[in-house]
Amino acid sequence: MAGARDLGLVAPVARGLSAKRRPAFEPEPEPEKPFLLRDPASSLSDSEESVFSGLEDSGSDSSEDNDDGGEDDISCDKGHSRTEGQAQTGSPGLGTEMVRSSSRDEYQEDSSDEEDIRNTVGNVPLEWYDDFPHVGYDLDGRRIYKPLRTRDELDQFLDKMDDPDFWRTVQDRMTGRDLRLTDEQVALVQRLQRGQFGDMGFNPYEPAVDFFSGDVMIHPVTNRPADKRSFIPSLVEKEKVSRMVHAIKMGWIQPRRPRDSTPSFYDLWAQEDPNAVLGRHRMHVPAPKLALPGHAESYNPPPEYLLSEEERLAWGQQEPGERKLNFLPQKFPSLRAVPAYSRFIQERFERCLDLYLCPRQRKMRVNVDPEDLIPKLPRPRDLQPFPTCQALVYRGHSDLVRCLSVSPGGQWLASGSDDGSLRLWEVATARCMKTVPVGGVVRSVAWNPNPAICLVAAALDDTVLLLNPALGDRLLVSSTDQLLGAFTPPEEPALQPAQWLEATEEERQRSLRLRICHGKPVTQVTWHRHGDYLAVVLATPGHTQVLIHQLSRRRSQSPFRRSHGQVQCVAFHPTRPFLLVASQRSVRVYHLLRQELTKKLMPNCKWVSSMAVHPAGDNIICGSYDSKLVWFDLDLSTKPYKVLRHHKKALRAVAFHPRYPLFASSSDDGTIIVCHGMVYNDLLQNPLLVPVKVLKGHTLTRDLGVLDVAFHPTQPWIFSSGADGTIRLFT
Repeated sequence: MAGARDLGLVAPVARGLSAKRRPAFEPEPEPEKPFLLRDPASSLSDSEESVFSGLEDSGSDSSEDNDDGGEDDISCDKGHSRTEGQAQTGSPGLGTEMVRSSSRDEYQEDSSDEEDIRNTVGNVPLEWYDDFPHVGYDLDGRRIYKPLRTRDELDQFLDKMDDPDFWRTVQDRMTGRDLRLTDEQVALVQRLQRGQFGDMGFNPYEPAVDFFSGDVMIHPVTNRPADKRSFIPSLVEKEKVSRMVHAIKMGWIQPRRPRDSTPSFYDLWAQEDPNAVLGRHRMHVPAPKLALPGHAESYNPPPEYLLSEEERLAWGQQEPGERKLNFLPQKFPSLRAVPAYSRFIQERFERCLDLYLCPRQRKMRVNVDPEDLIPKLPRPRDLQPFPTCQALVYRGHSDLVRCLSVSPGGQWLASGSDDGSLRLWEVATARCMKTVPVGGVVRSVAWNPNPAICLVAAALDDTVLLLNPALGDRLLVSSTDQLLGAFTPPEEPALQPAQWLEATEEERQRSLRLRICHGKPVTQVTWHRHGDYLAVVLATPGHTQVLIHQLSRRRSQSPFRRSHGQVQCVAFHPTRPFLLVASQRSVRVYHLLRQELTKKLMPNCKWVSSMAVHPAGDNIICGSYDSKLVWFDLDLSTKPYKVLRHHKKALRAVAFHPRYPLFASSSDDGTIIVCHGMVYNDLLQNPLLVPVKVLKGHTLTRDLGVLDVAFHPTQPWIFSSGADGTIRLFT
């Protein structure tokens, strides 16, 4: 009896502790009456009572009980206090023993759900706890630590093989512990995965209840009489209609367009242009079509298409790719006698390979008129005057004429040749006025640009000869001799890189006045615009390649301390104190007063051969042995403004006209190209370069053509000296 009573007491206690709290107004069911027998447990100590309260908190499944917790606690406390006096009559030892046995049985038979530690972090991302050893806090504020996971993938694989319940084990993200799903939970998951309802007892196909039957009843639902407003026109609707009419008049409301009666389906490629670039495929390239058969493919070809025996042998010896026809034309009496084509399958296969493997790409061709690509240049007839035809030929030299120079007035012409002579010509008549034998190759001739001085400088071997040709005005000739004779040598001659020598009486009769000896071969001589200084270029390595001589004081100086390559030619600036020195790969501009380098021009040529400066001084042209003519704009850049490649061979000389916007170049191809080169005063407008005329007349000798050119100082004429030993005037 006592044992039965104990069992009857323990079960309600466990059930009451693990069950949810009920609201105060809910009536107690009838079998719960033995609950009064276990009220003596309320007289336990605080520590034992806390055990039950902890079980109650952990055993609750939802947070909805917190809302009703206030009233329930009050009602429970009242019940406990009410029954406490009645339970005092029972044995205290019996009550204590019953509670201990119930608590022990509770922990023995408790499930994982009741042991769950409630995580109270709330609705926060659990990623915030990734760097912490705990995952949240329980109801008492203690940390819930993550379980130690030191197992690697191999251990997980072994667990998967050994544990039959591995497939139903999931990890609780709130506590970090592994939970084993029950059969009911697995069945619930499977139903949800199949798209079914979670509740097994729910029937989605229950019969519908008709609230209204389909039978017409005698009595209506309502028999209320109609309102008066149903017979009177509505003012609200009238206002709406007037608004719509106004909107239609104003065009705010458009009438509905008639519906298109054409079917919605159509042919995609009916209107497609196969040649359109923006077609169905933007880069679609149609396959090349097979060539149509010709007369040779006929079963009865004309006789001229049939091959002879020699042609058959030659066809058999050719490579398959070199043959014009990949078959032999044959003649048959009728179409019935034509046998089956043996290479049909092979040709079909090759055709398929061509279509499949041939890479085809569309090249977008720009339909541009070639005339539009040529810059719009003025017509040459609008750029006249310029030399167009050969007027005179100056004959007399027996070898190639290397150099020439025109007097400042344009009446006389000096030329130097390899025949060892210097000739002076009259320009208008082509008459040789004087021949000065010098006994060597004359490499450069320069007439003094000062009209008040009648003097010619000629470079001969290692000497520069200064001659008074004694042509023209006698007063001018005598004043030149007086200028040269007015020099008084200093008492102590200074050490100079060149030696000045007076001409002997015999040499003076041959027009020679002074001789400047250098010790090295002289390749070029050029005058300053005032006529007192002249610069020479020596064919020697080192810093003494360029020397400057002063005629009035008979002094010579070397302006450079070191060399920057082999010097090809030099030129004085026409208006400013600049000296331009052209080496093989560059042109350097030096300021003579400041004694510094001002600019370094890069022609981008392999070997500079000649140079000329525009009369205004802001532009330079350079000729090169790689057949380029380079135009520099000194105000624009150190790189070429234009590179002209009109000649086919090396350029020998370039020249500017002193007055007209013309420049010319001579080449070994035997031609002289005259170009119009207009330089504008407006700095924002680039120079206009237009080739206007190609002059021919010299014959090639020893692969050499025109060696030097020079413009007439006042007329649009040009002089040229060639390897054929002639000088030609083009006007």
